[in-house]
Amino acid sequence: MLTNNIIAGVTTTTATSGGTVVSSGSATITAIGVCYSTTSQTPTVSDPHTSETVTSSFTSNITGLAAGTTYYVRSYATSTAGTGYGGTVKFTTSTSANATTATVTTFVGNGSGGFVNGTGTGAQLYNPLGMASDAAGNLYVADQFNHVIRKITPAGVVSTFCGSGTNGHVDGPANIAQFSSPNAIAVDKSGNVYVTDQGSNLIIKITPDGTATTLAGIGAPGYVNSSSPLKAAFNNMQGIAVDATGNVFVADVGNNRIREVNTKGSVTTLAGSGAYSQIDSTSTFASFNKPAGLAFNSKGLLYVADNFNHAIRTVTTDGTVKTIIGNNVQSGLIGNPVAITFDANDNLYIVDVTGRVLRYNSTTSSVLFDLAGTAGTYGFADGVNTAAQFNSPNGVAVVSGVPYISDSNNNRIRKMVVAN
Repeated sequence: MLTNNIIAGVTTTTATSGGTVVSSGSATITAIGVCYSTTSQTPTVSDPHTSETVTSSFTSNITGLAAGTTYYVRSYATSTAGTGYGGTVKFTTSTSANATTATVTTFVGNGSGGFVNGTGTGAQLYNPLGMASDAAGNLYVADQFNHVIRKITPAGVVSTFCGSGTNGHVDGPANIAQFSSPNAIAVDKSGNVYVTDQGSNLIIKITPDGTATTLAGIGAPGYVNSSSPLKAAFNNMQGIAVDATGNVFVADVGNNRIREVNTKGSVTTLAGSGAYSQIDSTSTFASFNKPAGLAFNSKGLLYVADNFNHAIRTVTTDGTVKTIIGNNVQSGLIGNPVAITFDANDNLYIVDVTGRVLRYNSTTSSVLFDLAGTAGTYGFADGVNTAAQFNSPNGVAVVSGVPYISDSNNNRIRKMVVAN
């Protein structure tokens, strides 16, 4: 039996946990749930506990808790052979004094899809997707339906960084280059911008002066690894990330794999068998289900937003894949994650395309916070926590500790100030 290594939905009186039955042997499971206590660090079914429909993996809502109180939680499974338990997770319920608040405002865009450079709500974007920030605090946005890369200063001034606005593929200076539905963006320590160009199935590198060059890809969908990057093939790439030494990693959604373009230009598969499933293993023995966003933490560990598995996974340099949060049964924990990023304190911000933003810090806490928005609620509203609304958010970047969200169907970039 395994207990979820995270606690979600923590309020003053409620929380969500769960677990997974690893093996029951020949015994028949008759009851599952979580047990919890304020005094025992190894709670049992003699303590308060929940009861769920018997399944291999489950989530469980804990109610009637006391505010500002520390609890110990672990899952249980009772079978004809006895009762087994998972590991213990510790968390503290919130109070009005320590509650996490996320105040969402509109940073750029006025809701109308268009191509207008300007400041704040005077600018227009058209279905903005991936975002990344540079060392100076500028945001770079994949402006999908305008087929350009936009740049936004910390003051909210929007300009066209690269692209003529014509749908196609052309390498060259900023005003000549062409993109075809750019999707995700990463920025390296030298200020180079990397783009997954979804329509052309190419990875594009843009130097700080705005000059675009094809880094890898043949320009048609496929699956080919190669020591010559322009002979490699990808299929509907989304997430992209660059490690500290300049190796580029992409979430190759159509191939269900994480691919790597190393500094010498060779394209290889880091992890993924190509099968649509969720298997933690090594390299091509592991599997994903439409992996999307990618991000590195401060220790150089690659995180993956595994969209259709409703999960966050990690991948080591040797291709070992591990699930951190979620699975197909526990889909409510993070929904459909499409974009992720870390701040300087290793807080992981997760964008759930169904309409919310979450935060998780595995180094200091076991709590997954719903910061803003509500899963399954699509709309537009500035406000605090669940009073805010998004419409298919698709990208996230952090500048000076402040997350910015690309709110795609609202054609806006939103700013989120988080306290506690």
